[in-house]
Amino acid sequence: MSYEFNADEVFEIAEQIERNGAKFYRTAAKNISDEDNKFFLIQLAEMEDEHEKTFKKLRTELKENEKVIATFDPEGESEYYLRALADTRVFYEKKFDTTSLKEIFKEAITAEKDSIVFYLGMKDVVPDHLGKKKLDDIIKEEMGHISLISKKLLEFNK
Repeated sequence: MSYEFNADEVFEIAEQIERNGAKFYRTAAKNISDEDNKFFLIQLAEMEDEHEKTFKKLRTELKENEKVIATFDPEGESEYYLRALADTRVFYEKKFDTTSLKEIFKEAITAEKDSIVFYLGMKDVVPDHLGKKKLDDIIKEEMGHISLISKKLLEFNK
């Protein structure tokens, strides 16, 4: 079965991705004793919280016809598909050394890249009047996260 998603569903995935990201950074921070890096990870979590709020706001601004389900789905399978996509593709839980800042930063960079790819894909289905510009802003912020995390990661190679 192929799925087509409306803007409401796409924003719902984005909210879940941002929640997953915030959880990832907060969980990682709990395992780190270095206060500066713990604070850095908490700041990243707060940035993800802000992104989630942005997507929630965009969802509330949708008109009813933009929330219409695009695919016949009497069993509600598209909702499960969306949740699985958000929970298994970007900031998903996987096993790695959560006490190693180097490993945390590597995983974070991978997840941030995946979120950028997802948001770039979202731009194809989100019309200008529904927040395409805001997507560009979030993509830039996610790219900024990669830059910040990469700088931290480079400290391990010195």
